[in-house]
Amino acid sequence: MTLTVHPITPDFAAEIGGVDLREPLDARTVTAISDAINHAGVLVFHEQFITDEQQRAFSRNFGDLETTVKAYRKDFVPRLDVHMADISNLDEQNRVLPKNDRRRLNALGNRLWHSDSSFKRVPARFSLLSARVIPGEGGETQFADMRAAWDTLPDAMRRRVEGMICEHTQLFSRAKIGFTDWAPEEIEKMAPVPQVLVRTHPGSGRKSLFLSSHAGRVRGMEEPEARLLLMDLIEHATQPAFVYTHRWRAGDLVMWDNRCTMHRAREYDETKVRDLHRTTVSDGVPTVREQAAA
Repeated sequence: MTLTVHPITPDFAAEIGGVDLREPLDARTVTAISDAINHAGVLVFHEQFITDEQQRAFSRNFGDLETTVKAYRKDFVPRLDVHMADISNLDEQNRVLPKNDRRRLNALGNRLWHSDSSFKRVPARFSLLSARVIPGEGGETQFADMRAAWDTLPDAMRRRVEGMICEHTQLFSRAKIGFTDWAPEEIEKMAPVPQVLVRTHPGSGRKSLFLSSHAGRVRGMEEPEARLLLMDLIEHATQPAFVYTHRWRAGDLVMWDNRCTMHRAREYDETKVRDLHRTTVSDGVPTVREQAAA
C-alpha cells in the first residue's frame, strides 16, 4: 500500500493514509511523512490502534523522545512510561480524577493556546498524540497555523517583533488560570528559558511566529507592555481562518510540528474517560542558538 496525503486545507493539516503505524517503516515512508508535515504542519492518521511501545518506535523515526515534566516531582507516580505524556483524566489506578486533584487542575492549562515544551531550553519538534478512549462529545484539539499568522502580520509589526526574545515557563501559563500548586523542585526546574519570537521553519523555509501561553516576558520590554503584545499576537494568530479543529475518534493519531503551530484542548464531560497518550520529539537545539545560525 502506498502512503497518501489528503489536504484538509490547501496549506494546513492533512490526512495520511496507506500506512500502518504498528509496523516498522522504511526510509522512503519516513521521508514522505517528513515531507508532508513540513508542508501541512499537522498530520492525521485514522484507525491506528497502536500500543505505547509501537507509538514510541514510530516517533523515534523523527528524533529523540522527551521525558514527561511530571517526573520533576519527587512524589511522581507514573501511569505511563516516562517517555509518554499522559493526556488523560485518569490516575495511576485508571480512575477518573476528582475535580480538586492537582493533576486535573494543572492539566486545565492545556486549554490555553500553547506550543509543547516551549518552556524547555530545547523545545519540542513534533508531538504525536494517540487517542485510546474518547468521550462521546467535546474534547476536540484545535491547531493554529503560525506561518500563516506571520504571513498576514502588518509589515510594521513584523519589523517590530523580529529579533525579539521571550521568556517561557509553565509557571507563567498556569498562573493565568490561578494554578500555583508547585513543588519546590518543580519551581527550580521550571526557571524561565529564552525562545525567539520569530523563527524560520527548517522544513519549509517559511518564517513563523513562535507563540505560547508559556511566554510571559519579552526581553528589553516592560512586563505589562510585553504581555499585551503577546496577547495581541495570539489573538491575531488564532483567527478562525488559521485554525483546524480535530474531532477525535478512537484510533486517531495526530502528529504536529510545534515549530510552526500552536494548539489547545477543548472542554468535555470529565465524568467520562478521555485517555490520550503523547510522545514528544525534541528539536535538538535551543531556538536562540538556532536563529543565530540561520
